[in-house]
Amino acid sequence: MSEAHWPETVGIILAAGRGRRMRSKRPKVLHPLLGRPMVEYALRAVEQALGSKPILVIGHQAELVRETLGPTRAHYVHQDPPLGTGDAVRRALAAIPLDQVRTVLVTNGDMPLLRAETLRALVDAHHHHPGPITMLTVERDQAQGFGRVLRDAAGRVIAIIEEAHATPEQRAIRELNVGVYAFDAAWLAAHLPQLPLSPKGEYYLTDTIALAVKEGAVVHVLPLEDPTEALGVNTRAHLAQAARAMQQRILERWMAAGVTFIDPARTYVEDTVTLGQDTVVWPDTYLMGNTHIGEDCEIGPNTYILSTRVGNRCRIFASVLEHAHVEDDVDIGPYSHLRKGAHLARGVHMGNFGEVKNSYLGPGVKMGHFSYIGDATVEEGVNIGAGTITCNYDGERKHPTYIGAHAFIGSDTMLVAPVRIGEGARTGAGAVVTKDVPPYTLAVGVPARAIRRLPRPQSSQHAEEA
Repeated sequence: MSEAHWPETVGIILAAGRGRRMRSKRPKVLHPLLGRPMVEYALRAVEQALGSKPILVIGHQAELVRETLGPTRAHYVHQDPPLGTGDAVRRALAAIPLDQVRTVLVTNGDMPLLRAETLRALVDAHHHHPGPITMLTVERDQAQGFGRVLRDAAGRVIAIIEEAHATPEQRAIRELNVGVYAFDAAWLAAHLPQLPLSPKGEYYLTDTIALAVKEGAVVHVLPLEDPTEALGVNTRAHLAQAARAMQQRILERWMAAGVTFIDPARTYVEDTVTLGQDTVVWPDTYLMGNTHIGEDCEIGPNTYILSTRVGNRCRIFASVLEHAHVEDDVDIGPYSHLRKGAHLARGVHMGNFGEVKNSYLGPGVKMGHFSYIGDATVEEGVNIGAGTITCNYDGERKHPTYIGAHAFIGSDTMLVAPVRIGEGARTGAGAVVTKDVPPYTLAVGVPARAIRRLPRPQSSQHAEEA
């Protein structure tokens, strides 16, 4: 790991644990939380607080963690075997030049609710007080396995006692160690080798507190104002609790930006989603992945949208959209399905039980109901009758269908691809089209045959003459 110039404050995120209580084959920090791996929230918080890439200490399934996040997402340090938090930080410090680094921020990969503002405040507090350590604490009744903060009669911090080693009296203490610290880098590097081996055979970073006190140094505390930030995820129940808190945070952010949620408790919006002003989201709606919803839209109820771009003034009701693109003023549903590659241009109407896959529907296309359009290009102003199907798959390959502008496709038409329907052409109800239909021609029957020419609009004739 190399970096030409390290910042004065370096962030270290501890993410090497197995997470046995999750009962999972997946590393704990990779469990998804509203669209992102849990550790991604910790990475972003440190980056936003410090303005630099953090060090991520990994251990259990380290290669999977690196592969999931990407090789450049962090400065990776491998801890093997797992010998505790003190050993993890020691390995991270060995990778940075201490002559360049003044302060070390240590946090955890399983605390997704910690805000960048809190971490920044911790570092600022550390810089404004003498002493080698400033730590985050929280007061609450649910200990969640956190160590207790021990103070003397004068209220000074003297040690951290891990819950496993605490007496009943110590376990009754409500002030908890969050496990997030700002250290003087040089002091930390000098004292990590002095950490005692715990009864579990590990080196605890919390024991630095007692080392500092023993030398007469003052350990400063920054109390957390919002106890939910200190939620550590150790079990599936904790993960669900963190998801609820994160969901509330996300929804409140969008409500402050001008989005209406009719029933927030019955709405799922991932952290990766963006929403436009004056959009209304109805209950039982799921917005996921890299989805962008424009302004003045009405989404739901009972709608699932994944990694789809939706323009302004769209109405999407009781439908599924996946990896699609919807332009402005589009009306979809109920019970419609846009699959990967679907692109609906401005003003398209797509009614109930329609499906579009890997196809373009041009401006103003009307696809009322019970139709399937796959691997097709449909130009502007086309009307697609009920029951229309593009027969795009021959058992081996997919084939394209082209429908020219202002064509009229009669109900129950089968378009056997590859096939082209010319501009202004029409098909009769129940037609099975196996050959191209010229522009402004009516085709009917099984198989369909052209029976007469249709009049061209005056504007089209003038355009050809020009």
